[in-house]
Amino acid sequence: MKYNFKTHASREDSKAEKYVLREELFGTKDVLPAWVADMNINTPEFVLDAVKERLEHPIIGYQMMPESAFEAQIEWMKREHGISYELEDLLYSHSVVASMDLAIDAFSEVGDKVIVQTPIYPPFLSSVREQKREILNNPLKQASDGSYVFDIEDLKEKIDEKTKLLLLCSPHNPVGRVWRREELEEILELCLEHNIVVFSDEIHSDLVYAPNKHIPFASLSQKARDITITAIGVGKTFNMAGFAISSIAIGGKALRERFLQSYKKVHFAQGSVLSHTAFEAAYREGREWLEELKVHLWSNYELLVEVCKKHNNTIKVTPIEATYLAWLDCKGLGLSNRGIKDFFIKDAKLGLNTGLSFSKEGSGFMRLNFGVSRDEMQEIVKRLDGALSKFNHE
Repeated sequence: MKYNFKTHASREDSKAEKYVLREELFGTKDVLPAWVADMNINTPEFVLDAVKERLEHPIIGYQMMPESAFEAQIEWMKREHGISYELEDLLYSHSVVASMDLAIDAFSEVGDKVIVQTPIYPPFLSSVREQKREILNNPLKQASDGSYVFDIEDLKEKIDEKTKLLLLCSPHNPVGRVWRREELEEILELCLEHNIVVFSDEIHSDLVYAPNKHIPFASLSQKARDITITAIGVGKTFNMAGFAISSIAIGGKALRERFLQSYKKVHFAQGSVLSHTAFEAAYREGREWLEELKVHLWSNYELLVEVCKKHNNTIKVTPIEATYLAWLDCKGLGLSNRGIKDFFIKDAKLGLNTGLSFSKEGSGFMRLNFGVSRDEMQEIVKRLDGALSKFNHE
């Protein structure tokens, strides 16, 4: 491999969120943080080199998002995901959550219903509540092998005239599904029938493992394109969350004009000149790095699966198709949700996300971030192995 993912730079004294908040979240600093979804993997050198080169200019002032940066993203999306956008279709955003908040504001009113499919990334729930919309919960169904599917019949029964927006997570966080075309088409059919707009969070779309293939929701048809706001970016793919840059793609003209009414209420400006530089460098130069990263991440995932199998799947790893987030079924421990959290903190000395933070459907689960260097993954597995050995022999 050309790139080295064996080690990573220390983040202990870098004000990294996952370290700063350890004591507040876990009651101790004596845990290895494996929760917040950024990677303990060095941001690619070609991104950092581009930023260093830009810093040779002594003025860091206001800058418009360069067309060349969006053009790099357009080329990436067409090549990697088979969807075409024009420059006019793309807008700057500092985060997917900010984009989602704007979509909720633009396409629903106070008291309207917004569809979420749980268990789900927590801001999908909090953003709806904070804007005084009603959550229409359409829980995913879990198959016998632990994987998840849409519950279309449940959704059909719950949609009514107050249902205005669907928040789609594709690929899904935390369950790691890559939705198949036929699954997405079932969602599309319902949304078209009931005049429901789709906000599609596709921030993990580059982190898909073969033979799975990400299908952008807007690529399903022209009708899909006309009702879809897509959130995409480099933050997860290239471990660049700290640059606070993403984008919003809206191919439908009428939809885009309506969205802009909310977008213009907020002074988004155009972000940072250094973020623009990093964004473009990632899309221009990142393909080879990403392919090697995915090989590395999958090997980390396999280590996790192996250690859980060693202990007779007391903890089961949900089969994943994308992301670097493992959804762990911990019900085999026979503990309460508090007890499961304590097991990881006190016995394994690992700081994970609790399943309940992803909704009540996450009861009995934990989410573990395996987007780490090889050395750190071996330490995570070692700690989990020791904790499970002790648990199963007490």
